[in-house]
Formats: sequence, structure tokens, C-alpha cells
Amino acid sequence: MRKPKSRDFHKQQRLAEEDEIKLLDSWIQSQKPDSGSNPMSFPPLSSKDPVGCIDGNTFSRYVGVTRFDQLPVSKKTKDGLLEAKYVKMTDIQRASLPHALCGRDILGASKTGSGKTLAFIIPVLEKLYREKWGPEDGVGSIIISPTRELAGQLFDVLKSVGKHHNFSAGLLIGGRKEVNEEKEHVNDLNILICTPGRLLQHMDETPNFDCSQIQMLVLDEADRILDTGFKKELNAIISQLPKHRQTLLFSATQTKSVEVLARLSLKDPEYLSVHQESVTATPTLLRQLVMIVPLDQKLDMLWSFIKSHLNSKILVFLSSCKQVKFVFEAFKKLRPGIPLKCFHGRMKQERRMAIYSEFCETRSVLFSTDVAARGLDFNKAVDWVVQVDCPENVASYIHRVGRTARYKSGGRSVLFLMPSEMKMLEKLEAAKVPVHLNKPKKERLQPVSGLLAALLVKYPDLQQWAKRAFITYLRSIHIQKDKEIFDIMKLPIDEYSASLGLPMTPKTRFLSQKDKSKAVSTKPILAEPEESDSEIALEVPREKLDVNGPEEEEEQKGLLLPDGSSDEGEGRASEVVDVIPPTRVSKKKKLKINIHRPMGTRVVFDDEGNALPPLARIADTQTGKEALVLDPEQKAEYYRKMREELKKVDKEDKFVQQQRRREKRIKRKMKLKEKSAEEEDDDIISGSEGDDEHGIADRRHKKSKIYFDSDSDDDTKGTEVTGGKEGIISQPVTLEEQEALALKLLNSMHS
Repeated sequence: MRKPKSRDFHKQQRLAEEDEIKLLDSWIQSQKPDSGSNPMSFPPLSSKDPVGCIDGNTFSRYVGVTRFDQLPVSKKTKDGLLEAKYVKMTDIQRASLPHALCGRDILGASKTGSGKTLAFIIPVLEKLYREKWGPEDGVGSIIISPTRELAGQLFDVLKSVGKHHNFSAGLLIGGRKEVNEEKEHVNDLNILICTPGRLLQHMDETPNFDCSQIQMLVLDEADRILDTGFKKELNAIISQLPKHRQTLLFSATQTKSVEVLARLSLKDPEYLSVHQESVTATPTLLRQLVMIVPLDQKLDMLWSFIKSHLNSKILVFLSSCKQVKFVFEAFKKLRPGIPLKCFHGRMKQERRMAIYSEFCETRSVLFSTDVAARGLDFNKAVDWVVQVDCPENVASYIHRVGRTARYKSGGRSVLFLMPSEMKMLEKLEAAKVPVHLNKPKKERLQPVSGLLAALLVKYPDLQQWAKRAFITYLRSIHIQKDKEIFDIMKLPIDEYSASLGLPMTPKTRFLSQKDKSKAVSTKPILAEPEESDSEIALEVPREKLDVNGPEEEEEQKGLLLPDGSSDEGEGRASEVVDVIPPTRVSKKKKLKINIHRPMGTRVVFDDEGNALPPLARIADTQTGKEALVLDPEQKAEYYRKMREELKKVDKEDKFVQQQRRREKRIKRKMKLKEKSAEEEDDDIISGSEGDDEHGIADRRHKKSKIYFDSDSDDDTKGTEVTGGKEGIISQPVTLEEQEALALKLLNSMHS
């Protein structure tokens, strides 16, 4: 059993730490870099130059150094770096650490996989260490990440580098059930690594949660956190933080927006873009290919690519969660010969972390949304990044391909572009992204649409996933802002539906009438007049456009073989999309009433066809004479009978009208349910990861449901259940209400 350390030991340790802090403060202040300077422009120190205090008040410079042990950081941090095998600094670390250690705000931009994590983990540890931060001081630093997986990765780095410090740290991410346990301990933590939604949840719900004393705020993947998807959450978080703090922002694609910087209360930030003068915006060891693939051939191309690279680790990006789910389930049943995994924001957190760990350790294919596009570092290098769907912008492309060719390793990527998305090539070239057009060998293409059609017949559930994948992909294209690239009017909708194995093209209800009016018809399509105005029919001939690419030795091994023949380089341009809105019955013009029109006279005929006066049918039946003037009592009796008859008919008419209104309400509710189901199927929208990136998403209130128990003996045979996640309230349903409900159902069936 180890003996407890004496008071003298702790006192000596505390005095040694105070002396070290004084030395570090003097070192940092005496050799502080000039504001606006780039430390990388200074010549590096040699291994023979002294480090630290040289003579009295003279210290070695730390601007431009290349090793971590040459920085003015504590011994505890240096020991953690050395044990984690961090010795030499990367470019972004050399540029940002001198400014960050002396307390300046940082806007750091560098390529993916360049070591941005240590560029803010070290300043966080050193700031709290020099401030003598303790458990009783509460939260001293907050590090915000856009995704849960990236937050977990940052937490692992913090634990390895800062394990010799006495700070308490916590990982606060959504998707876990330990929120109540977190509320009990969050006030005792010094460093928080969290997602925006979870942090805001604690700010709103946790008693006495105090962030008013934080010393440093860090935003990792800052451009993603600062976009419109996180705007509400971030504004609410910033409003509860003190303005006097140090703020560090890091990303592969950094913003310079004055409005954004004003929101964060940055003070004269140092903008450090270490690769701004670089020839390329992506890692130099990354080989990037682009293939022109029509929409209806994308799954064929993806299947053929996987079959040609069975010994590779492949990361496949798709637009929405439903696409990921469908492609994963369908390809899994087709058994390509390599393990398949899927990864998206709708999965539970434990399952996502397990899949992430498995993919890091094994060779497999991972189908994913953009939730895996930012910051994640897979331990063993990813061989291929395949982008089946075009990213929404150049920044998304850079983050996606950044999952391979990390640090000093190599990697390859391929992007499937449709002929209508060729504008993306120009934007990539303008952003200094070196891509090479490549044409696949058609004889190696293995069509999979027929196999998918057979699968959908065998597995009805898979057919529903195919429909949802179809609709969510179209919606992801429809909501994109850049219409030069994403134009839904140029897509071969019917061919794409057939490529998924669907027997019929699903209806798309989210396209506006404005989109329909822009389309030009070249092929007649009949539509029923009673169809909804928002439903459209799309028809387009298959587009074929081949682009010759450079012949490369690497592509000779698989599907990406360039075709050497010169006569196949020509392709025909994409044709006009056929869009026919449904036939509509034109509204009749309102007729003006002419008050001077000739007035008609009502004529009554007897059985023999002779004309009678209008009131002859209520004449005296006893005399048989035509009564031009009737008895007042007889008229009153006639009117009384007519009133009673009219009341009876009116009552029947009101009942029929009520039934019609009830049927109309039921139909409207059914349409709303279908619409809400379609909205739940949407993930773009890369968004598409609402529960992950946004943390706290708007949730609809669940409607009450009625359950019946035939075994119950009492009069109450039904239970109405209301409420959502907050709680469940059971209310008994009486027999009369059940009979009323059954009557409604019977009436709707008869109608």
C-alpha cells in the first residue's frame, strides 16, 4: 500500500508550480510576437540553442520554434505531449501557438488533418494552469464541436495531453441518457467539451450552472458552428458568456465575416491561414478524381466501384439519412464481398460510436451523411473517399475529402458528378482544388438496378426505404441555394426511380407551382384533373455525357480505368426536361346580372297538357274549379305543411353536410400525416443531421392515440394516451365516446 504524501511535499510542489508560473509569464511577455506577424516567417531555433531563461531576465524566443519542448509551456504539458509522442509542431501549431499563449484571439485556418486540435488544447491547459484554476473555480474553458464524434475525439486528445494536470473535464454530448447525472457534476468541471445543443440544454435546465468566469472559448470547425444551422443555439450560448475572454476559432475553411466576428466579441483577432499561399487547398498527397455519371447510373457505378476495391477502406458520402439506410440495406442483401456499415445522425449515440470504432479498425465500406465529413480522424488511413452526391459547396467538398490523406499519409477520392452539375468543376478549380476528370470503362460497369427491383419485390419494407430515399434526395436538391449546380428540373426523375428498383415513380409534393411553370414540355403526359396542384410528373430521356480524363497508372487496376479510344470522348448534351402540370379545369367567369332582362312566367300543365294558372294545383279539389283567389285558411294550411316539410328536409341536409365536413377533415388529417412523415424523412439536407448538429431540434407534439382492451370487464374499455417525451398521461374513454368513434369510422367507410 502506497503511503500518502506529506504536507511538506504538497507545499514544495505548490511553491515549485508558483515559481514555474512566474517564469512562464515573464518568458511569454518578454518574447511576445508582434500583432499581425506570422511566426512561421522566423527562422527556427537549432537543437543547440538554449531554451527558457538564458541569463537573468533574458529568455529564448518561442516565435518560429519547431518543437514543443521549445515553447513556454508547463512541465506537465510537456510530459503529456512527450508521452503521447507529440514532438514536432505542424504549420498551424507553429503559427498559432505563440499568439494563443500570450492571450490573443485566433482565427486559424489550415488544411484538414494538419493538427489543429493541439493548436487549441495546449493554450486551454496553459491558460488555466497559469491562472491557478482549481475545482472550486468552476467552468474555466468551453470547447464547442459541431458533432458528437468529433467532440469525443477532442476529449481523448485532452485526456492524453493533459493527464498530468489536476483539471476536471467533461464530455457533454446529446444522444445519451446520463443528462441527470451530468447536471449533478457539471458545475464542478473545469473544462467542457460539448456540442451546442447539449451545452444550451444545461444552460437552460441545470440549476446554478455558471459560465460567467470562463477564461477561454474554443470553436472547432468554426465555419460549421457559425452557419445558419447553429445560429439560434450559438446566439443563446454567447449571450450567457462573459465578453472578457480569449476566443479561438479553427477550421479548414475559415470565415472573415465582420458580422460573425462581432457576434463573438472578438478583439483584434489574429487571422492565421498557413496554407493560404499554397498551390492547393487540399492535402498535396491526395489524388482527386471526378467522374461524369448520370443520376440513374450512380448506384451501378457505386456497386461496380465497391466490387473493384474489395481490399480497401472506403468512405461513401450520400445526401440524406434515408439514402444511407436504403443503400446500406440493399447492398448488404446483395453481398458485395466486403463488410458494410452505415453512419448517420438518426442513429443512437452508442451505436454510432460503436460503428465509428469498428470502421477505424477494419477494412470495410462506410455509407455516411455529412455527419462524418468534419474533423473525424480514422486511426488507420481511409483509402478512398467516394462522394456519390455532389456536396453543397466547395467547403463541404474539402471537409469530405479531408477524411483521407491525413497529416503525411496519402489518399484518393472520387466525385460522381451529373452533367447538370458541371459548374462545380469550375468552382473547385477556382478554389485551388486539383481534380482530374476521368471516364470509367463501361465494360467494367455492373448494372445493379435489376437486382434492386427483385429485392424490392421480395422485401416490401425495403421498397418503403427506396421511396423515402428517392423523395429525400429530390428534396435535398430542391432546397439547395446554388441553382447553377442544383437544378431539379434537369434531373431524369423517372430513370432515377427505376434505378432504385421502384416499379413506379413516387409523387413529390414539395415542388412549387413556380418550378412547374419554368419547365418546358417535349413529351405529352396525361394527368387527372382531380390531382393536387403540387403534384407534377417529370419525364426526361437518359443523359449521356463522357469526358476524357488523363491516363493514370493507378487507375489501370480497377474500375477507374480510362478508356483509351478517341472516338468515345464525344457525348451529346443534356436534353430539355419534360414537365407537364396536371390538367386543370378553368374557372368560369362571373356573370353579371342584368336587371332589365325579360322576366319569365311559371306555367303549370295538367295531365292532358293544358296550361293552368300557377296556383291551380292547390285549388279547391271538391269543386274542381281553378281557384284564382284561394281561401286564406287553405293558404295558411298549405304554407304550414310546406314549412314542416322544409324543416325536415333541412335537417336531413344539415346531417349530410356534417358528414361531408367530417370526411373532409379526416382526409385533411391523413394528408397532414403523410406530409409530416415525408418531413421526418428529410436529412439535408445535410443538414440533414438535425439531431446531431443542432442539438435541440423543434419537435412536433404527438397526437393522442386511443387503445382498446377487449379483455376489460368494466365500462371503460379504452384508454387515451397523450404526451410526448416529457410524460405519458392516461385518460379513460367512455363507452359513449367509443360508440361515437365507431360511428365515425362506419360513416367514413360507407362514403
